[in-house]
Amino acid sequence: MEYPVQERRRQPDRRARTLAAYWYGARNPRRRAGRRESDRYYPIIDWHSSRVFALILLILTLCVADGVLTVILMSHGAIEANPVMALLVPHELGWFAAIKLLLTANGMVVLAACSRMLVFRSIPGESFLYVVLAGYVALIAYELRMYEYIIETMA
Repeated sequence: MEYPVQERRRQPDRRARTLAAYWYGARNPRRRAGRRESDRYYPIIDWHSSRVFALILLILTLCVADGVLTVILMSHGAIEANPVMALLVPHELGWFAAIKLLLTANGMVVLAACSRMLVFRSIPGESFLYVVLAGYVALIAYELRMYEYIIETMA
């Protein structure tokens, strides 16, 4: 036997998904830590520390610097080591820059979402941001050293 369902709400659903709701939630985050015991390892939050934002901004800045240095070095005879990006560099600089920044930015979104998680239940997710930052610093230092070598040999 089916019972008729009677609508008892008087107002429209307050949980309607609108752009204004997303904008408000972005400016006024509420969930800063996990609420349940199961959230101890994999918390779902909508607020991240300014330290995570600064790390991501620095990594993206270094990504742009890496792209610029790559183009400069290739104009002096260097070879792109990444085979996918090597297809784009000599012909399509705009696509090279867009794809490089887009791939890095997507990775940063994932790492930001995982920054409060414990990976393998012991490693803070934020530590992966530091690993990526260290990798980019080492890469930029290597590229600057290559550029210095090219300048010395040209003189």
